[in-house]
Amino acid sequence: MNNIKKLLVLTVVFALSAAKPVFADVIGFADFKKIENNYTYAQKAYKEIDDKILGLQQYLINKDKEYKAIESPLSKKNFEEKTEKEYKAKEDAVLKLKLQKEAEIFNNIQTASKIVSAQKKVDVVFDYRVILTGGVDLTQDIINYLNNNKLPQQK
Repeated sequence: MNNIKKLLVLTVVFALSAAKPVFADVIGFADFKKIENNYTYAQKAYKEIDDKILGLQQYLINKDKEYKAIESPLSKKNFEEKTEKEYKAKEDAVLKLKLQKEAEIFNNIQTASKIVSAQKKVDVVFDYRVILTGGVDLTQDIINYLNNNKLPQQK
């Protein structure tokens, strides 16, 4: 029994001494909100979404004017139902576009972060808010990469 304990202790000591620490050698950080705000493709995408939302608002204003011109209660009810269906379809299309663009932007930023961190030999990248001191700031490098290189989702 004593020999088994000694063998077990020796095995654990050997395993611990042979194990390599699993710590990142170089830590990077980035301000991802700043990246998004300075990313040209994201600015264009968000402007496109805003324009679509303004289009929805204009659609409602135009339909309201048409509605006021209708005199028959039955016609008003039919107009409301038709307009509601049309608006819902338009709103769904805008929401789908918004989700698609946000996913593209996120994926592009993530891809650029991986590429830039590999180029700078940074092992891990955190959001700047979790780093109190130290680390390599990759924010501007990622912005530059995004704005100067075509990524697959950008058109």
